[in-house]
Amino acid sequence: MENVTRNKEMDVRIYAERRVMGEDAAREVSLKIEELLEKQPAVNIIFAAAPSQNEFLAYLREKKNINWKRVNAFHMDEYLFLADDKPQRFGNFLKERLFDKVPLLSVNYINGNPDDIEEECRRYTALLRMSPADIVCMGIGENGHLAFNDPPVADFNDPLWVKQVELDEICRMQQVNDGCFNTLLQVPALALTLTIPALMYARYIYCMVPGETKSRAVFNTLNMEISEQYPSTILRKHPHAILFLDQESSMLL
Repeated sequence: MENVTRNKEMDVRIYAERRVMGEDAAREVSLKIEELLEKQPAVNIIFAAAPSQNEFLAYLREKKNINWKRVNAFHMDEYLFLADDKPQRFGNFLKERLFDKVPLLSVNYINGNPDDIEEECRRYTALLRMSPADIVCMGIGENGHLAFNDPPVADFNDPLWVKQVELDEICRMQQVNDGCFNTLLQVPALALTLTIPALMYARYIYCMVPGETKSRAVFNTLNMEISEQYPSTILRKHPHAILFLDQESSMLL
């Protein structure tokens, strides 16, 4: 493992293999959970649902030092109007890989098939404000998105914490590239997402970004101006964000 700081504003860690990256990220997160639980009754964590998180989640659920019974779990986005039993739903992704594997204090799902979309946004916002995030475990999209805050809809000063968005075509194509859908037409065009301010409110951010398809987004994150055109650049403003990369995603640095 090579630990380098490519940007004075952010802790960047580069690993020889994707697996090692996921393992070390899980170790870091587990230690932070343990540290926080020494000072507070529960820890609130927001998780991303994406293939980029697979190794991290696999190692995290095996950590014996985590008292999961004192962890409240949230997720950061969900497709709208995709059937509840579809494996592509982000709640189902996390349920299969983590939420059903460990004895969490609570699991808080975004409802992707609500009767009232605005009411669902208000409901989830209230949950997040009642249990402010200690930790966010996230990735970065090929277009630089955080959660589903694509460049056309990202707002660093968004007054909302949860909102409905229309997905950028690059974002939707990423779901095909990741093997989640067979064609672009199958990818839902609408979703609910936590906004940039909701994610940045967390005390600690751990961002796992492996793979060659993310190399341009990683370069932009660390080198482009901090703006909504490159949503992930806002991570450089967070005081406790760590970027975990492998050789492929860091190839342009």
